[in-house]
Amino acid sequence: MGVNRSYAVFGLGRYGRAVAKELVRNGAEVLAVDIDEELVNNAIADIPYCKCADVTDAEVLRRLGIANIDVVIVAMATNLEASVMAVMLCKEIGVKTVIAKCSSEMNCRILNKVGADRIVFPESESGIRLAKNLLSSGFVDIMDLSTDVSMIELDIRQEWIGKDLIELNLRQRFGVNIVAVIQNGEVNTNIDPAKPLEASMRLIVIANPAKLKKLK
Repeated sequence: MGVNRSYAVFGLGRYGRAVAKELVRNGAEVLAVDIDEELVNNAIADIPYCKCADVTDAEVLRRLGIANIDVVIVAMATNLEASVMAVMLCKEIGVKTVIAKCSSEMNCRILNKVGADRIVFPESESGIRLAKNLLSSGFVDIMDLSTDVSMIELDIRQEWIGKDLIELNLRQRFGVNIVAVIQNGEVNTNIDPAKPLEASMRLIVIANPAKLKKLK
């Protein structure tokens, strides 16, 4: 997705605020919305564009310009009704990608059925990690192992197809270490560097976060 897309975060609890703050910290355009004025006032120091509004009201969403937002993160897992309404309204007005936080598997199924494009469990995916994944265009997933090391799952680029890892020399070119290849749902750590890459594969690599921009 990347920093050049616009984002809206509905709900400024701990998770929503962490997502919005990380997006802003990385230079993304972010609109944060919550019905609780105190939460909005507490967040405005870190997130410049904060609004106190009811995101279950279609007219309010139109006035906020949500139809022009690329990605909406609905971070109101404790209020299923509000989450459902927000997801449905966002999809109705044309938001391309709606990500919803949920608190149970049943809630996940409900939010999926009403149009959420992606579901996140706060227990397994932190707000900061979600923000980094959204910003890391070209990466399937990214996880910080430490301040100096990240593990990234990425798709095979079009120009890599048919070439092998020896020819591509990704370590020398991008400063990354390939630790596994994923194909057909299987993770293979016994990598054959002479095997041509296929479009159906994904690579798991380890790199210094500073090297990631070069890899993009």
